[in-house]
Formats: sequence, C-alpha cells, structure tokens
Amino acid sequence: MTMDMARADALEIIVEVEAGDWEATVPDVEELVSKAARKALRQALAVDAGALPDGEGEVSILLSDNAAVRVLNHQYRGKDKPTNVLSFPMLGDEDEDEEFELPEGMERPPYLLGDIILAYETLMTEAAEQNKPVANHLTHLVIHGVLHLLGYDHIEDAEAETMERLETAILADMGIADPYRDGAGPTREDPQSEETTH
Repeated sequence: MTMDMARADALEIIVEVEAGDWEATVPDVEELVSKAARKALRQALAVDAGALPDGEGEVSILLSDNAAVRVLNHQYRGKDKPTNVLSFPMLGDEDEDEEFELPEGMERPPYLLGDIILAYETLMTEAAEQNKPVANHLTHLVIHGVLHLLGYDHIEDAEAETMERLETAILADMGIADPYRDGAGPTREDPQSEETTH
C-alpha cells in the first residue's frame, strides 16, 4: 500500500441513516456510500498528494431527507428548498498549514474533514428523471460531496471541468458510466445546487 493510500484509509468514514427509505431502496447502502467515499479519497490523493493532512481523520455522511436538507440549505445558503447533496468542509488552508507541538504524552486527535448530507426524495427524483440507477446516482453524489470537502468546486467553468473529469474517472473505475455524457449531472443542471458551505 502506498503512503497516499494509507492516508486515505486512515480517514474514518461515518455513515448514518437519519431519514428516508434508503435501506429499502439501496441494498447495503452504508457499505456503498463508504466505498464511494473511500474511492474518491484515494483518487483525489493520487491526483494531489496534499489533499489530506497526515494522521487520522473523520468524515461524516448523513443520509437524510428533503425536510432536513431544506432547513440546512436555507440556514447556510439562503435557499428555502431542498437540494440533492450539501457539503460542509471543516478543514481550511490555515488548518492544514498549522503545525503545533502537543504536550508530551498527548496524542493528536483525529482531524475533521467535514460533513456531507444527502436528501432521499431529491436523489430519487433526479435518478428517475435522468434514467439512472439509484445506486449509481447516490455513488456519484457521494463522490461529488467528498471532492467538495477536499476543496474542489464548480463555480468557474475551469473548476467545473476539473471536478467533472475527476468524478468521471472515479466513476469509470467503479464501472459507472459518465453522468455528464448527456449534459446531466449535479454541476450542469444547477451550478448552485450542491454548493460547498464554508
């Protein structure tokens, strides 16, 4: 195992089902979400070895519903409607660059990469409208959310192209077709739909 893969694997992925009929709709949904997140972390580190700090870390992925996501979307983005996925990064450049001495005998606590929350009903509607398997669309949105936590964005065209290329490569490696092939996908339909929240 390479050093970069070990760093990706040192990140604990916490998946929680809060609301929605996720488990009935997607068999082994927690395993699928963890696998997608881990794959995104590994591929992002292969592209940029500095994407994650050293040491142990955590990322939280919450499988929820439109009601919860609508509240967060309104509270943090001023948009009173649900969206498919929201990302809340916890690390900034100042956190990654800050090195400090711990008192003797004290272990460094895990860093928090951030939180991702997905809305069940919105994801189901999009998968149906785009004629995509629900598991594939969920996998894509988890990868999309993880890349937001790592600093990727899609506000500018060049940023969107970089992010889409990486998403497409990760999905292809997982045997999932290019979600942008027909002009659909989370960044092309509504550039603000999965905005990273700082």
